[in-house]
Amino acid sequence: MKVYVITHKKFDDNLIKGNDIYQPLLVGASNGNSGEINYLKDNQGKNISNKNHSFCELTGIYWIWNNEDNDIVGIDHYRRYFVNDSGSLLSKEEIENNLKKYDAILPQKDPDAFFGKTAAQYFGDRHDPLIWTLCRDIIKEKYPEYIIDFDWYSYQDAGYSYNMIIAKQQLINNYNSWLFNILFELDKKVNLKNYTEYNQRMWGFVSERLINVWIHHQKLAVVEYPIKFIGKQKKVKKLIRKIIGNYWKKTHPIFKEQTYEK
Repeated sequence: MKVYVITHKKFDDNLIKGNDIYQPLLVGASNGNSGEINYLKDNQGKNISNKNHSFCELTGIYWIWNNEDNDIVGIDHYRRYFVNDSGSLLSKEEIENNLKKYDAILPQKDPDAFFGKTAAQYFGDRHDPLIWTLCRDIIKEKYPEYIIDFDWYSYQDAGYSYNMIIAKQQLINNYNSWLFNILFELDKKVNLKNYTEYNQRMWGFVSERLINVWIHHQKLAVVEYPIKFIGKQKKVKKLIRKIIGNYWKKTHPIFKEQTYEK
C-alpha cells in the first residue's frame, strides 16, 4: 500500500513523517520544480512531467500508473489529506478494512460546492462551456456507453473533487486508462495558450469532473471521508462567489482575449 502525497514544491511534511505508507511525489520535475531528496519525482521512467502546467497533479497520477506497483494506491495532496472522524490520517488498517467493504475511498461531497448551480453550469462559469461540450463529444465517440453518465453528472449539484482517491491499484489503473485517453484527445484539440494562466490548468479541472462520470458508470460502492486542509483557505472569496452568482466569471475572464464569436 502507498498513499502518494502530490506536491509541486517543498512542504511541511510533519503530518506524514514516520508513517511509511505516505510517500511525497514531486510533480513538474521536468519543468524545474524541486523538493526534498526523499521525494519521488514524476520525470523518472515513463512520464508526462513536462505537461504539468496543464495536467497539474495528473502528471503524478500518470507516473504512478506507469511506474509503481502496489496492491492499494491512494492520492493525497501536500495541502489536502484524507482523515478519519477524529481528524487523524487514515491508517493502513482503516484503509484495508474499508476496501474490504467498498470499492473506493473518496472525499466527502460538499453540497455547496457549485453554489446552487449544476456541474455543467459551474464548469462553464469558471472555465469554458466549449470544453464541456468538446469533452462530451469525445466521450460520445470513444466511450458512447458513458454518455448517459456524463449527461447525468452535468445536472448534479455536487460531486467528488480534488482528484483524490484510495482504491486497489487495478481499479485505479482501469480508471486512468479511460481518463487519459479522453484528456490526451482534448489536449490535441485545444490550444490552452488562448486561456488565462488559471485556465491553462484545464485538464486538472476536467478530470475532477470525469471521476464522477466514471464512478457512476461503474456503479462503484464508495465510502466518503473528510478532507483536512493545511494552510489558509479562501473562505472570503467563496462567500463572495456564493452571494454574487457571476462574480468569478466577471472578475476572472476565461480567455486572455476574445477568441471566438458567439
